[in-house]
Amino acid sequence: MLTDKDKVYECVMLLGVETDTYDMSGRILQKKSVQVSEKQVEDAINSFVGDIMQVPPMYSALKVNGKKLYELAREGKEVERKPRPVTIFSIDIISMSLPEVSIRIHCSKGTYIRSLCHDVGEVLGCGCAMKSLVRTRVSQFDIADAKTLDEIEKIFKNGKIDGIMMPIAAAFEEMGTVFVIPTEEAVKQAVNGGKIPVTNVFAESISSFTEGMRYRIFLPDNRFLGVYKYEESKFILEKMFLE
Repeated sequence: MLTDKDKVYECVMLLGVETDTYDMSGRILQKKSVQVSEKQVEDAINSFVGDIMQVPPMYSALKVNGKKLYELAREGKEVERKPRPVTIFSIDIISMSLPEVSIRIHCSKGTYIRSLCHDVGEVLGCGCAMKSLVRTRVSQFDIADAKTLDEIEKIFKNGKIDGIMMPIAAAFEEMGTVFVIPTEEAVKQAVNGGKIPVTNVFAESISSFTEGMRYRIFLPDNRFLGVYKYEESKFILEKMFLE
């Protein structure tokens, strides 16, 4: 479910280079001189902010006729890839020292940063490849809050592990919050994973439920039950998290 979330990346773009993988791990196809201004680079980058159609790179895990694109690419084959809709919410230029440009990208799921770099190079006419990439955030999970295994081990030995643990329900905090009504029959049905009729729930901050939308459902005692999808006046279980 977390793969559906928006993401933030920090990337270093290298202008003047084109590779078969769209990054510097691939085979260099050609090099060009970089005869563009910083303003032209900035304008080219900003032109990709918003809802765009993006062609996935050949070196990707997408499948065509049951075979992954990178497998075909390694066989020297190139197949047509249909453009896919993605959203670039924002691109911030962190630093620019041509031919290198460091950027921060906030984007939707399914966005290929390598393709973005390649497309910027196409707009500028000098080519571009991705030099480095770090994913810094997925939804509300930020790399600044991450801990190494050694750090976690020390925290655990000091008996402070609860201080860094995030409740599982927090991973879905953007979903509406719904509670099962406090009756024995309703709670039993919910705990057993059955469909929950809308008459068996209440939500203080939701006036109406949206068809096909996901919701967090809690038991009357505030225990997190799971993630449900609302369909035809019922909540259908997608993933249970009840301990």
